[in-house]
Formats: sequence, C-alpha cells, structure tokens
Amino acid sequence: MNATLQTGKTRWTHYQIAYHFVWIPKYRRKILTGEVEVACKALIEECCIQHGFTLLALETDVDHVHCFVSAPPRWSPAVIVGLLKGYTSRKLRERFPKLKRQCGKEQLWTQAYYVGTAGSVSAEVIRRYIQECQGK
Repeated sequence: MNATLQTGKTRWTHYQIAYHFVWIPKYRRKILTGEVEVACKALIEECCIQHGFTLLALETDVDHVHCFVSAPPRWSPAVIVGLLKGYTSRKLRERFPKLKRQCGKEQLWTQAYYVGTAGSVSAEVIRRYIQECQGK
C-alpha cells in the first residue's frame, strides 16, 4: 500500500486523483472478522493490482470497509467500486459458504456506497487560482 498521493501518468494525462470508498455488507451483518477480514483485505489488494489502481489505505470494521484508491481518470468511481465489491463478494462467498446464509446467495454487499474524492490541493485553492488567472 502506498502512503502518499502521487501523480499518476498515462500516455495523454497526468493525474492526482484518489477516491475514498465506504461500503457495508447486506443487512449490516458483522461479518468482517478473523479470516474473512484478512481475506477481504487481500482480495481488495489483489483486485487493485489486477486493474492498475494504487491502494493508498485500507481498513475494515466488523460491518464496513474503508478503501482509499488512486486510479487513472478513465475509470469512473462507480466502475472502481463495482469492481472491488463484485470481486470480493464473489471470492469471499466461494471461500466462506457461511456468508451465503448470512447475507444472501446473490450478493455480499449492499448496492449503496459512499465515495469522496481527494487531491493534493483544496477546492478553495483551485477556486482562487482560477479567479487569479482570469484575464491573463
């Protein structure tokens, strides 16, 4: 896991984008303990590596996941969280059949999630920069 927000680079862009995601298991079940917690964290890291995302921070509580990820701008937040939730749901339910009884056969996570963005500068700094550059 990377500790700092770094500038990423693709062929056409330089970017510094990070997303803070939070999601919960269906019925807010307290399933993220012991082996399930360890496996969930490993699967999130694995999914990030597979898709070229930079995992900046990852923590779980018994009933929710906090994930801080940097990704190129071609990836929308909805697609990123969909990949992370889908991959972990499928793999965790395969590995721990008891989760199917606790959270349902089809899904492990609720459809809802929180997303917030982060960068190296605040909105106020950007607003001031744009206003000061106007007319130059």
